[in-house]
Amino acid sequence: MLAAPVAAGASVDQPGPLHAYARARLADGDGALGLAVNSYRDALDQDPARIEIARRSYVQGVESGDRALALRSAALLDQAGMLSRDGTLLMIGEAMTRKDWAGARTLTDRMAEEGNFAFIAPIIRSWIAIGEGDYAPPVIDSKDRFASLGLRYTDEHIALQALARRDLTIAAPAIRRALSVRSSDGGALRLTFAAQLAAQGAKAEALMLLPVGSANFAQARVAIEKGKGLKAIGAAVTPAQGFARLLSRLAVDVGSDTAGGTLALRLARMATFADPTGAETHIVAARLLTAQGYTAGAVVEAGKVPPKSWHAQLSQAELIDALAANGDRDTALTLARAQAAAPGAETERQVRLGRLLADGGDYAGAAAAFRVAQAGYAPGEAPWTLLLFEGTALDQGKRWDEARAVLEQAAAMAPNEPLILNYLGYAQIERRQNVDTALALIKKASALKPQDASITDSLGWAQYVTGDVSAAVPVLERAAAGAPSDSTINEHLGDALWTAGRRYEARYAWAAASVYAEGDVAARLAAKSKEGLKPEYAAP
Repeated sequence: MLAAPVAAGASVDQPGPLHAYARARLADGDGALGLAVNSYRDALDQDPARIEIARRSYVQGVESGDRALALRSAALLDQAGMLSRDGTLLMIGEAMTRKDWAGARTLTDRMAEEGNFAFIAPIIRSWIAIGEGDYAPPVIDSKDRFASLGLRYTDEHIALQALARRDLTIAAPAIRRALSVRSSDGGALRLTFAAQLAAQGAKAEALMLLPVGSANFAQARVAIEKGKGLKAIGAAVTPAQGFARLLSRLAVDVGSDTAGGTLALRLARMATFADPTGAETHIVAARLLTAQGYTAGAVVEAGKVPPKSWHAQLSQAELIDALAANGDRDTALTLARAQAAAPGAETERQVRLGRLLADGGDYAGAAAAFRVAQAGYAPGEAPWTLLLFEGTALDQGKRWDEARAVLEQAAAMAPNEPLILNYLGYAQIERRQNVDTALALIKKASALKPQDASITDSLGWAQYVTGDVSAAVPVLERAAAGAPSDSTINEHLGDALWTAGRRYEARYAWAAASVYAEGDVAARLAAKSKEGLKPEYAAP
């Protein structure tokens, strides 16, 4: 066969845009974010008119933090009328960083018309007005069906804008309201507000925001009390930074829903584009990168917060999680130990250390860390979750008697928590201890959370262990339907089916269990599939 002639202008050495695109998709599928981004950039350079290349380049540019690639591909998509709705936010942020207030306002109007993010339009317009030299506070129309969403973010921006105007009368109540909304992740926001207040000489008000004796706030408290470097740390928030903070908050809330992880990451990355030096934007981006499995990028992002920043300790917590998820457990554990040993170490530091130790098989160390976490509470007032963590670690460390006492204490504190009831009941069923009491605990857990496949499995297995096979089989079938890839559930179902005389179906269930089984479990399932259920092959 004759070779096809080389097209005019083509290079024999250059494989072409489709080759680069294919390489990018393969790298993307393998999680090689850096190679994927470089390959998408190459493909876009060679064929900027191809929409699919631009679309994938946009996604990878945003998620990898490549601002130039994201903006270039967004412009191409926008020209073709194919830009996603979140792309409008990217373009608003770019306009605000360039102080193109007219362009930002036009894009914000477009965003409002598109609908998806219309509820934050009043806040964005307020920042644009400040950029234009005017001030128009964000006003949410109470009749709007999404008013409650917009109101969730308004107070933080009212406070920051009031602080920029040195109006503490407006700022103070707005700060309180903003912190009340973000109670679970408000540490970084407290530091930001404290820096703003301290820079304006309101030291007492700033210190009131930072709990005494808390390691996360120790550096800030010392700096405020000494009065050093406060003006630089508490500089007024610019419109672009205000927009970035809005996107970061939105990213945290969207990311709390597992279905919103990808969008959350994009929003967080756009926030870092609009405010590349902001500590909070990098902290949020690092957290969401870890959650989405981009752990190497999360390590880099967490490291962008300077060690002398008031937010450095919060950033290091994200770095520990990212390092552990990225496979560098030794470094993560070293940092976690140091954080947990600091004076005034918060509960979450001990929990982070405990989980790392448990993941590494040091169950005694994990249990000890969880006990230290409880020490910060008055007797009998520690959260039941900490007792559950300790009891689980003791159980995994084969110290069942101690574990049972702790778990029973947790159950007494939270008698209607399905997680505790199920764990305590199932652990006893596994050991064939107090089976009637254990069955009652699991029945209560199942009644409280009937759609949970794991609890449903516990109930069916408990019924099987107590001899009620006819009741157990349909319950275990329901559990397997809810979690078809769960090895434990399928093995339980197989054992129950075999005992009920449904042996063909039993082998089918064991085969399903064996797909994800490993080690001793895999060997036990293979033996059952071959020889049938014998006492020595029974599931624990």
